[in-house]
Amino acid sequence: MLTAKTRLLELEEAHKEPDHMDETAFPDEPFPDERLELIFTCCHPALALDLQVALTLRTLGGLTTDEIARAFIVPPATMAQRLVRAKRKVKQAGIPFRIPPTHLLPDRLAAVLAVVYLVFNEGYGGRFDLAAEAIRLGRALAGLMPDEPEAQGLLALMLLHDARSRTRFRDGELVLLADQDESLWDSATIAEGRALLDRAIALRGRGPYVLQAAIASLNAERPRDTHEIAALYGELARLTGSPVVEVNRAAAVAEAEGPEAGLAILDRLDLGDYQYLHAARADLLRRLGRRDEARVAYLRAAELATAEPERRFLRRRIDEL
Repeated sequence: MLTAKTRLLELEEAHKEPDHMDETAFPDEPFPDERLELIFTCCHPALALDLQVALTLRTLGGLTTDEIARAFIVPPATMAQRLVRAKRKVKQAGIPFRIPPTHLLPDRLAAVLAVVYLVFNEGYGGRFDLAAEAIRLGRALAGLMPDEPEAQGLLALMLLHDARSRTRFRDGELVLLADQDESLWDSATIAEGRALLDRAIALRGRGPYVLQAAIASLNAERPRDTHEIAALYGELARLTGSPVVEVNRAAAVAEAEGPEAGLAILDRLDLGDYQYLHAARADLLRRLGRRDEARVAYLRAAELATAEPERRFLRRRIDEL
């Protein structure tokens, strides 16, 4: 297994690389023990935030260039070019391999948290080893920065999702939240996540990870407070300005106010290559009885789907129509 320092030495060869990404430069291996040092090295403020996140995801070896490109909703070739530029910048800036002094941690926090979150998201789709590694990293960060509410919020968010991750699939098929067997949810992990969320709120946390953890906590309650979930998504959308968050907000609004209200939000978004926009539109159109339009949206979502269980789920929906 390559150590993190070995991977960093490979970065120093970036100036010799052609203007394309060599996928063999960073083989996909488990994260080494020095992974936090590597994350903080790549998440140096000399790099733009998106490059910090992309470079760390690639260098850690957990995600391929194609997977990172999907996370950023850009073509793989574009992401490959960004990664090459980022590695060259690391070389030129002479960035040291270490966790920075405490007073410099906040400068890199946003990128470090984003990396851990994206690793968890990739694992949540079925790669449970990645999800477990993201949680380990989250615990390390929460311990390193015990008074940082967003670090506590991210760990809470991951735990609350992970507590019901095993019920998302049954016999290899995707199971929606409403259809999951709640008796199989890990109540101890949910309790730990909620305790961390309480701590983040006590630290006056109101950032995106704290808000998402609050939403995840509400999603683990029965009955769910759909209006409160929609309100929290509204606050998250205002805070982040993210069209991806708007997709989630639309689904929440549809649950609270009806499918027409959710569809009105989706139809304002420009995310033509984002699978979950089309899947969400298809579901709302189906609920409104607009079957032909729903079929078209499901077909587009299935074309964009990369996970086989999701693709099969979408195909079943098409067959039902």
